[in-house]
Amino acid sequence: MLGLIILLPISFTIIALFALPIFEKAGVPGWKTIIPFYNLYIWLQIINKPMWWYIFLIIPFINVFMVMLMIVELVKCFNKHALWEQGLAVIVPFVYLPYLGISSDEKYIPIDERKKIKKTWTREWVDAIIFAVIAATIIRTFLIEAYTIPTSSMEKSLLRGDFLFVSKIAFGPKAPNTPLSFPFVHHTMPLSSDRKSFVEWIKFSYFRFPGFSTIKNNDVVVFNYPEGDTVSTVFQSNISYYRLIKEVGRENIWRNKRKYGNIIYRPVDKRENYIKRCIGIPGDTLQIINQDVYINGEMLDFPQDGQFKYVVDAPKGINKKFRDEVDISDEDYDIWKHSQYKELPISKEVAQELENRPSVKRVEKSVEKTGQWTPYLFPFDSRYPWNVDNYGPLYIPKKGVTIDIDLDNISIYKRLIKVYEGNDLEIRGEDIFINGEKTSTYTFSMDYYWMMGDNRHNSADSRFWGFVPEDHVVGKASFVWLSLDPEKSLFGGKIRWNKLFRVIR
Repeated sequence: MLGLIILLPISFTIIALFALPIFEKAGVPGWKTIIPFYNLYIWLQIINKPMWWYIFLIIPFINVFMVMLMIVELVKCFNKHALWEQGLAVIVPFVYLPYLGISSDEKYIPIDERKKIKKTWTREWVDAIIFAVIAATIIRTFLIEAYTIPTSSMEKSLLRGDFLFVSKIAFGPKAPNTPLSFPFVHHTMPLSSDRKSFVEWIKFSYFRFPGFSTIKNNDVVVFNYPEGDTVSTVFQSNISYYRLIKEVGRENIWRNKRKYGNIIYRPVDKRENYIKRCIGIPGDTLQIINQDVYINGEMLDFPQDGQFKYVVDAPKGINKKFRDEVDISDEDYDIWKHSQYKELPISKEVAQELENRPSVKRVEKSVEKTGQWTPYLFPFDSRYPWNVDNYGPLYIPKKGVTIDIDLDNISIYKRLIKVYEGNDLEIRGEDIFINGEKTSTYTFSMDYYWMMGDNRHNSADSRFWGFVPEDHVVGKASFVWLSLDPEKSLFGGKIRWNKLFRVIR
């Protein structure tokens, strides 16, 4: 927050400095433009706006929009009413405002001498639309954004069909990497599978404004999918491009466009949004033992509504009325019916209820044994024979911490070093070179997090693709305002009334 307090007056002073010659044309001494906060008071006087506007000028992110309005009002003092003129002033104020102040052809017109301009019906609508788009963009970029749960990876804590709000200010909003983009879409234009909704003419490095808190263990977090930097336009993020390479080879993917489509790159802020629970924070050591998660040697509480897969032996099936009562989805039940393993994702409480039903012969939790290696789990290295139920121990990197690296653990940290932190990494024989220098240590420049879904056996999470860098964090899932059951009709119980307006825990 201290950084924000320092940044505000500096940014306001810089903006006002562009208008220094305009202030002088308005009869105000130019030196007043260099006094933080006071210069905005003078500016409001020049454009004849009420002093209550000042309240919004000291509210982070809202003040960005207010300054845009003040720039528009300032150029009206020079009889600039055309949409393109006002737009130019907002986009390049560091050019247009000095021009108005310096040019002898541009005359300042006091408020009482200006002619009233009557806008056409078309202009009124255009202004209203532009205002709405800019306001909504600022709100969803810096304050809060709506999000929908698309999969069952967080059930039953969050349900498929939940509509929720994600707080950007909880952990501090990120400045967009690619600010020039089509409004209200994420990475792809409507009605297209591969046409980008953004251009990279302007690209910003990672910067995060101060937030109200930091990420804690068990927070539900929305983040950009770390392996979503490169995607197949056919599979998108449903199947990782890197997993496809392991399975069929890079050459086959790039050659077979009919099957895999185009292979495209996405900057951090345009990668797919994922939602998971943060299990480990920077500096933690994580280990999963027989499905129990341990952080720094202490067992982490399992989410109350979380699920595992249970082997359910019920030859005659499970009654539909009971399934609705305990919220076993039709999709999960159909998969169970046709599966030879008879595994059903349910909570501990539902498992206990199933055990008491006469039609159910056996209910047993499905657990993979220690040492039973799953090759497609991170770090994809046989030296780490881990599986989804027995995983680690694993250190989660913290900014500024130096660790020893060697051929045994480089598979865990190489993507962080090369991709996320932008270093050149080479392995020559038994030696590791970073940026051309032989080394046996590495100091991290970012914090990292470990994310897992509450539906532990049905979640593509950090166990499959590794760490989440701090620059991928979008915000904190805060509040569910609507919940729709995708398997039911509008008049057949589609709205989950008991799941509306709930705080996410």
